[in-house]
Amino acid sequence: QVQLEESGGGSVQPGGSLTLSCVGRGITLRNYAVAWWRQAPGKEREGVAVLSKDGYTTSYPESVKGRFTISRDVDKNTVFLQMQDLKPEDTAVYYCSAEFGFTTHTEYTPAPNDFGYWGQGTQVTVSS
Repeated sequence: QVQLEESGGGSVQPGGSLTLSCVGRGITLRNYAVAWWRQAPGKEREGVAVLSKDGYTTSYPESVKGRFTISRDVDKNTVFLQMQDLKPEDTAVYYCSAEFGFTTHTEYTPAPNDFGYWGQGTQVTVSS
């Protein structure tokens, strides 16, 4: 059974940092493209970072570029989302997703239908 498990969410003050983890169970993440998403109440799900199956091609929207970094640890079968200089508008439930063999590019804008496996999400709250 394939599972993606997110962790690392929590509450942080503006300007703070958090690192989210997405662990693959029954799935070898180095064979997949992985994306991180967020969804705030009343808003659509937004892709915030994508790591191509190749393990080094990434893409980010302008809203998080320079503040968020996606990376992969093959040995831990885990994909991370490092978030710095967090802002109140970053508050949302964050999800990871994966799609087998998916090769993306640096200008790729993710669409939810491009990814077949999803985690349950972890809450991130940025507030003073």
